[in-house]
Amino acid sequence: MGSAFKKFCMHFCCCCCVGDDDNEDEKQPLVPQDPLEYFNREVQKRRDEEANLWSTPGDPSHSERDDDRVLYSLLQARNKTRMGSTGYRRLSVDIEAMRDTRREVRDKWKTVLENLGFMAEADSLLTVSAGASHDRMRNAAAARAMLQTLHTETSIFSTREPPPERYLFILDRLLYLDIAEDFLAKAKRFYPPKEDSDEEVPGLAINLPLLLARVEQAMNGRDEEEDDESQSEREDGNFSDRS
Repeated sequence: MGSAFKKFCMHFCCCCCVGDDDNEDEKQPLVPQDPLEYFNREVQKRRDEEANLWSTPGDPSHSERDDDRVLYSLLQARNKTRMGSTGYRRLSVDIEAMRDTRREVRDKWKTVLENLGFMAEADSLLTVSAGASHDRMRNAAAARAMLQTLHTETSIFSTREPPPERYLFILDRLLYLDIAEDFLAKAKRFYPPKEDSDEEVPGLAINLPLLLARVEQAMNGRDEEEDDESQSEREDGNFSDRS
């Protein structure tokens, strides 16, 4: 497993993934000597995590899929909403709900990979950057067929919507490492298809039209708030003139 994963890193990851075995057991300090370096790394880690949540890695606009478009709209609406306001808090709740749904799917994949023995490599295998390209895939057709099988024959995605394309790249890696079939077998055993009555869990399903409506409401509310503030300023100005 170690040699195969190292070969995978040489093809798909940066060189930092491949190191000497002698250095694997070296102890690293929890906090580096330079605190600024530590905080910069944590900030970059958070940014990478957020960028890694997009469903279609090759889409620079983050708007090809409905769920990507909704999440992007929510983020843009929150950026234009006054922090601490009711609208800001409501948008934050919706954003975290969508991100939690995506993290739940990712956690399922990580559970299966760790059960296959890839405890240390699971995070690397599941990381897909925005620069992912179909041209670099080695088994695109087989990966797409397996993704469809996971979508229809397991509950690993827990949705009727098409699965995120980011997992196409991950399956291509697993095929290259010759563990894709084992992953599929484990996924079927760990996450069997749900019964029709269990498909929709009240309170947990993401209602995309509702979220879009909330985005529009938040934007309209912001416009009305700005109009009210402008009207108030004009009235104050008129009152001062009369005084």
